[in-house]
Amino acid sequence: MAEIPKQAAVSRPGVLSLNIREKAALYASYMPFIKGGGIFIPTNKHYNLGDEVFMLLSLLDDPAKIAVSGHVVWVTPAGAHNNHQQGIGVQFSGNEAGQQARNKIEGLLGGYLQSGRATHTM
Repeated sequence: MAEIPKQAAVSRPGVLSLNIREKAALYASYMPFIKGGGIFIPTNKHYNLGDEVFMLLSLLDDPAKIAVSGHVVWVTPAGAHNNHQQGIGVQFSGNEAGQQARNKIEGLLGGYLQSGRATHTM
């Protein structure tokens, strides 16, 4: 019986599900300053920068889920400064699904993007 290399099992993408029902929560999670857009996902699971993840996003009242992959570009550890929520920031992939996720979120947020309110990352 052949052994599976440990590295192959570790590099397998994780799957995260995020359900955001309020515009204020979407604003706090969206990361427009990341090239191609990205989103903060609260999680207690350990991730490293560069890890690939697959996300299923449910946004506001839209029954359709957005399936998009990306890479971890931000890690907020437990007990972070200013009581920021523990989690990861994920940059959307540069493919069509990533562009669609960015367009959908920015369309939902509209003028909200100009707000100076604090977010989970900045």
